[in-house]
Amino acid sequence: MEKGKQLYEGKAKKVYATDDPALYIVSYKDDATAFNGEKKGTIAGKGVVNNTMSNIVFALIEEAGVPTHLVKQLDDRDTLVKAVTIFPLEVIIRNVAAGSFSKRYGIEEGSSLLKSTLEFSLKNDDLGDPLINDDHVIAIGLATEDELAVIKKYAHTVNEVMSKFFLDKGLKLIDFKIEFGKLADGAIVLADEVSPDTCRLWDVTTNEKMDKDRFRRDLGNVEETYQAVLARVKGA
Repeated sequence: MEKGKQLYEGKAKKVYATDDPALYIVSYKDDATAFNGEKKGTIAGKGVVNNTMSNIVFALIEEAGVPTHLVKQLDDRDTLVKAVTIFPLEVIIRNVAAGSFSKRYGIEEGSSLLKSTLEFSLKNDDLGDPLINDDHVIAIGLATEDELAVIKKYAHTVNEVMSKFFLDKGLKLIDFKIEFGKLADGAIVLADEVSPDTCRLWDVTTNEKMDKDRFRRDLGNVEETYQAVLARVKGA
């Protein structure tokens, strides 16, 4: 399958058309950003890590009954996916207080939550990806009530699958961001990626941060940490 016209370039990926309108090719970049693009840099090998890791996890999520956009990995950086229209929503699930959640509510980072929380953010860097509730989403036409119900159901299943999977690899899933899209027939599928860019992962024993916070917070060993996470995910 050959790349056609470039349709989109985001902070971490490029999307290309193919000769089949129902299929796209996603190409993962090494570019890194944080704080809605205010901090920029490069993490060598990140694209390879995120592409490979996403596809391993997406396959597990498919097995658990949540449809995804994954068709097949083409090479280290490129994956063939189903063409989707992305909901302009970031779907965030938090299992442990960290990051903006801790700052927003004055809760010490690392504090366990009594239940997993689901948040929606409007996917808009210019507005700072503000939090948005169900009524807002429906009122401004971002998704219907039925679509939101499906998205929530799928998101909680994703959390269950990934929490167990990462724990088996010696990692705690602190929180994560996922995105959903619609196929041409209206079916809702998990899209985007699952990677150290989109998940907070802490070592079970040491609580060492094994994710993009190493870039955000200038903790060092960023490339090495991404490679270490991929090695665990692959079982190496």
